[in-house]
Amino acid sequence: MSLLRNLLRRGGPATPSDAHMALDIGTEYAKALVFEYEDGGSALVTGVGRKRQGLAHMQSGTVADIPAVVKNCRSALDDAEAMSGRRAEKVVIGIAGELVKGFTTSRTVERRRPESSVTHSELEHLLEGIEADAAAEAQRTITWETGLSNVDVRLVQASVASAGIDGYAVSNPVGFQGRHLRISVFNAYAPLVHLGALESVVEQLGLQLIKVVAEPYAVARSIAGEQLGQSGALFVDVGGGTTDVALVRSGSVEGTRMFALGGRAFTKSLADRLDTSFEDAERIKLAHAGGRELEDADEVAQIIAEDIAVWAAGVELVLEEFGQEGLLPGRIELCGGGAALPEIRAALEADGFATGLPFARRPLVSMMEPDSVTEIGDDTGLLVDQQDVTPMALAFQAVEAAGPQEPLDAALARVLKGMRV
Repeated sequence: MSLLRNLLRRGGPATPSDAHMALDIGTEYAKALVFEYEDGGSALVTGVGRKRQGLAHMQSGTVADIPAVVKNCRSALDDAEAMSGRRAEKVVIGIAGELVKGFTTSRTVERRRPESSVTHSELEHLLEGIEADAAAEAQRTITWETGLSNVDVRLVQASVASAGIDGYAVSNPVGFQGRHLRISVFNAYAPLVHLGALESVVEQLGLQLIKVVAEPYAVARSIAGEQLGQSGALFVDVGGGTTDVALVRSGSVEGTRMFALGGRAFTKSLADRLDTSFEDAERIKLAHAGGRELEDADEVAQIIAEDIAVWAAGVELVLEEFGQEGLLPGRIELCGGGAALPEIRAALEADGFATGLPFARRPLVSMMEPDSVTEIGDDTGLLVDQQDVTPMALAFQAVEAAGPQEPLDAALARVLKGMRV
């Protein structure tokens, strides 16, 4: 199948296919969705493929063995294309991992001539300063966390979060008068070695890269906007190797954080303490998550509860950091395969969890489902639970990229091109 596909890619018709690919390279599974754009800024998934990753193929959300991951992704991709009957040419890919840093940088300038209209050059000069600040902050943070000097850091994505003049929100400040011009930009950065590995996977698959997206950002954006309004939400994606957290406040993504604790760690803990194989421990974990009877049910529940307590402490650390900038939203949205464990939700709903965190009220915890993702339909009937949310959110990013570019994002793109970030 893969050989035929590559031959078709090299010798196929010149006209591009109308099908695209969303590729979620997870620690446990490589997931591929083939989808087609529809009228009205939406898309329909017509093919789904999944392939389990080997234990040494991925580590905490990052690629550890490029040839093996390429093979797994190609298998998932081939299955999705066979189901769809379409050959995808372009792909949106997600990036995760502890060293992927997403944050919003804001800057306010006091204009000398408030009676004059804001110009394009004035706006772009402000954006240049914001991007320079963001790049320096990402370099400092990643260098400190790795303990290495001169870590090569690359911008993954950038988008304008908000703009305002004299306290009034505007979608495009050009042409407005006022004294205080404020712009906020969300940026995601990652080490070159991590980003380069993903780009190498895409290249070896013979696909054209539309964009790389920080996965927690993609999940948050997939149901952000009018559905959240000013209330905001916290998005917690419990994957196989990492837990990704995104903060949405005032209708925009303010920050993303990831830490290396997810479903695979829970399985390894079961394997060690029950003295069994990883494969058996995974079956036990899934049976527990599904509420099925187990011979050592009490012991399994105790082991998982202890591990989830450590996981919840990691979430609290992330929320403490987010809470330094103001009150946290009173809503937590869960997704990811690891979220199927009932202890995950219970930990976030426990009386002691919110204690000491800047919540205005006790947070309401809910589980995201595939139909939570706006503008993405499913023609396969195979996208049925919380682990399918992330690849669907990546497809949503492709829909956004295909739509008209907002003026502020167009200005930001020009600035980044000039800066060669």
